[in-house]
Amino acid sequence: MEEMEETLRELEVWLQEALAAADSVSAVEALRVATLGKKGRLTTILKNLSRLSTAERARQGAAANILKKKAIHLIQKRRSTLQKAELDASIVVERIDTTLSARPEQVGRIHPVSQTLDEIMAIFGWMGFAAVEGPDIEDDFHNFTALNIPPGHPARQMHDTFYLPERADGTRFLLRTHTSPVQIRVLEKEQPPIHIIAPGRVYRRDSDMTHTPMFHQVEGLVIDNTINVGHMKNCISLFINSFFEQNDIQVRFRPSFFPFTVLSMEIDVSYLCKNNEETCNTSESWLEIIGCGMVHSHVLTSCGLDPERWQGFAFGMGVERLAMLKYGIPDLRTFYEPDLRWLQHYGFLFMDVPSVSGRR
Repeated sequence: MEEMEETLRELEVWLQEALAAADSVSAVEALRVATLGKKGRLTTILKNLSRLSTAERARQGAAANILKKKAIHLIQKRRSTLQKAELDASIVVERIDTTLSARPEQVGRIHPVSQTLDEIMAIFGWMGFAAVEGPDIEDDFHNFTALNIPPGHPARQMHDTFYLPERADGTRFLLRTHTSPVQIRVLEKEQPPIHIIAPGRVYRRDSDMTHTPMFHQVEGLVIDNTINVGHMKNCISLFINSFFEQNDIQVRFRPSFFPFTVLSMEIDVSYLCKNNEETCNTSESWLEIIGCGMVHSHVLTSCGLDPERWQGFAFGMGVERLAMLKYGIPDLRTFYEPDLRWLQHYGFLFMDVPSVSGRR
């Protein structure tokens, strides 16, 4: 019996000395296993209590359990101490010196197209419009037929539209030529009143200083039962003044024709340009930036709406053209050239946050 008591005392001394010498959490864990594991020294002692008499088993068992509680406490205390020390050491090693000077140059720029898109969406969002997106690959119905574009219209021809290979049933998908199909999809699913804009990429076979085969559009649609031309002109004029951050923009509304609208108009903005530019011959010229009109009754009927009850207006604008005018970019084709110098010159910093008046 005295031998077991001596063993318990030796085990306690050994554990205290070993824990004091342990210099890592993993070393403490190894001591826990050696003491309290399935084959640990204290576990073995507890298993051997069955060989003792009842009285001795009770006395020695009590002493062994007291040592077990003490061992658990000592191990947990040493583990906590070492964990805190390791955490403090890692903080010192991994800390970031916030007193270091900033990088001498801004890394990266926001592209003018992205900035202009954000500005347009911020203004129309303030006006109560919701932004809706749709697929770049469209079918003939949504891109042409539902928009009252007849079968023989030039826009359907190969020289204007990018068609995909013909399918087994003879039909062909195409790269959308405008974002108007998004308006059709919304009209098919939702009931008026509707106030939406549809931003996105569009594709046409065209390339010069003011046209590229791929460009960005934002189209708008308002459908209600009391909408008239005055609402349309006021909405677009408010947008133009907000976008260019001026109240005296020279704007003219010219009669035009679009198959999907009646009382169709094109909106031009006056701007200054150099005499050697291909787009003008004088110091002042006009550039068309928006097409608009009252939604044609055939479009409403194609989407299941009663034109006697509902009416509205639609408009569309080229994002790149607006960026050219506002930020003085002379050639549309340079928007997509891989020239970092161009982006550093015309690009925007990340803190140039769009607001209802352009940038703040």
